[in-house]
Amino acid sequence: MTTIDWAELTHAYGSAENIPGLFARLGGTEDDDVWQELWGSLCHQGSVYDASWAAMPVLVDIALDRAPGGPIQAVTMAGLITTDPDELSRKRYAREIAQLLAVARRLRADPSQDSHTFVYLQMAVLAFEDGGVWAEALEGVNSEEYDLECPECEEGLFVAFGSYGVFTSAGDYVTGTGEEEDTEGRTELIPATPDQLDGIGARLHGEAVEFGQTEVATALTYVFGRASCPSCEAVFTVSEEVEKQWI
Repeated sequence: MTTIDWAELTHAYGSAENIPGLFARLGGTEDDDVWQELWGSLCHQGSVYDASWAAMPVLVDIALDRAPGGPIQAVTMAGLITTDPDELSRKRYAREIAQLLAVARRLRADPSQDSHTFVYLQMAVLAFEDGGVWAEALEGVNSEEYDLECPECEEGLFVAFGSYGVFTSAGDYVTGTGEEEDTEGRTELIPATPDQLDGIGARLHGEAVEFGQTEVATALTYVFGRASCPSCEAVFTVSEEVEKQWI
């Protein structure tokens, strides 16, 4: 950090001169608060700044345990930064990205990883590999839903596959009726079977199975399965509509 003029860089709230001080505070009892400040400054609502890219070497040091702070936080933050479509910065930090990819793969394979952390690590792996829209879009697996548009009638839809059930809903299924059990305006999702999957769907499902993440694997069968619009009955592949949304 000593070779970077942070005052000349910017983040979500202006000058990045406070960033070295935030990183220096890591390694104590207030790490959660510090990371919250770092995320808010360097990756505010998914945005990336010149200070975000400049932090990549620092994040590598944390990921490799050469500096305190926690490898998972460092890897997932670096993954989000790497989704930025800045090819010059990606080339400039190619060495750091390669190092982070190795750490992300190792952490992802840890059988003690909870499902949410596994998904974020998978997103980081995809980002470091320059793996396309799923480096960001996979977050819907953690939120247990995708907010989509019917490809035929353009009705706004929620595709849900979690604690509220497995279905496609026209409108907000949580607050729209106020009744959790009300199934009006819903249609069932048709999951893909593993042998039907190909491409990125087969890869993501296969890796979830390989690393013992059965909940994630099940969710992915719905993400790469089929849905029908409750309004016009059009049938579509969920993942194709997700990809359209993220392109």
